Amino acid sequence: MFTAQFGGFPRAIWVLFTGTIVGRLGFVVTPFLVFYLASRGITAEQTPWVLGALGAGNLIGPMVGGVLADRLGRRSTMLIGLVGNALANGALFLAPGLTTLALAAMALSATGASVSPAIYAVLADTVQPERRRAAYALFGWAINVGAAIAGVLGGFLAERGFWLLFTVDIAAALGFAVVLVAFLPRDRPVRSAKADDGVGYGVVLRDKLMLALLPLFWAGLVVYSLTEVALPLAVREDGLSPAVYGLMAVINAVVVVVLQPIATAVLSKLPQLPVFVAASVLIAVGVALTGVADGPAVYAVTVVLWSVGEAAVGGIAASIVANLAPAHARGRYQGAFQWTWGVARFTALTAGAAVFAMDSAVLWWAALVGGVAAAFAVLALGPAIARRTAAAHKLELVA
Repeated sequence: MFTAQFGGFPRAIWVLFTGTIVGRLGFVVTPFLVFYLASRGITAEQTPWVLGALGAGNLIGPMVGGVLADRLGRRSTMLIGLVGNALANGALFLAPGLTTLALAAMALSATGASVSPAIYAVLADTVQPERRRAAYALFGWAINVGAAIAGVLGGFLAERGFWLLFTVDIAAALGFAVVLVAFLPRDRPVRSAKADDGVGYGVVLRDKLMLALLPLFWAGLVVYSLTEVALPLAVREDGLSPAVYGLMAVINAVVVVVLQPIATAVLSKLPQLPVFVAASVLIAVGVALTGVADGPAVYAVTVVLWSVGEAAVGGIAASIVANLAPAHARGRYQGAFQWTWGVARFTALTAGAAVFAMDSAVLWWAALVGGVAAAFAVLALGPAIARRTAAAHKLELVA
């Protein structure tokens, strides 16, 4: 099944798959950043400044990375982001005070987030439209595999010294860069035939269908991001230990890593928008049911629900964006999509946490209604998406 679905991909896909696993093995600093800051004498009142800067970097990185991917090329952008990420890790470790820690945290997230638009653009460049969903799902699977291993590795290393976390992060970023230099050919930017497209995001902002889709994707991503924010708050509110939340993270990782290749192989035979809607509804229901959980067993059931939805929906939204994007603007389209991810996470961290503090029931109902409504709104745009995808496919065949 795995070979039938993912076999035959060009070499570039497997280079990025391998590099992504290597790179994700190094995402061990951010989960333990609060503990590292405490070891540096940063108080609870000061910590939000550093975390806010970290969140701001996730908004800056995708937009810059999207422009660079189209202007400088995909590989060059990835190398800039990875080397910059290694340097930012070193700066964060050596930063002498609160201001420099915040700036280094912003650089860390910005450089890391700048890599994804270029990766997503390469997948669109090298894979035909009908197989892009599988390619993006494969990339998402690589992220989850690396993240699952990094989660176990990070806890082990943190107990033995934070310097080990930074060492692994730096080595992983540079290791990914070495994989790219050794195995991914240098590419050249695709030039636009339209002089008014420029190098900025005007080409995206003039796309009415894209502008309609991004807020809907944002709504669904906010619901999913609540699993990182409101779930631990709910676990704590119920008087359960942090170990329970750790167990939920393990359940999510196992379900997604095991099911995603199977789900992609089985569900790729079906129309993708209905699959997107069904999976998004499952995520919304699973997240909303967190509000009725009161013990580890019930929490585990809710996590399994939204994890199955996560495995099923993998790659669909990114492939929709790729199929809408002109060849010369794929980096910027994916940059806009990744920026939407960043805004969703920032919304969940701020507004989500604030609503939970006021009335958690309001948050869970909003997640259910908002997630389901956004999913069906995307389905309503299906005819327009199909027309644009067909037209773009014809242009690719001519080119």
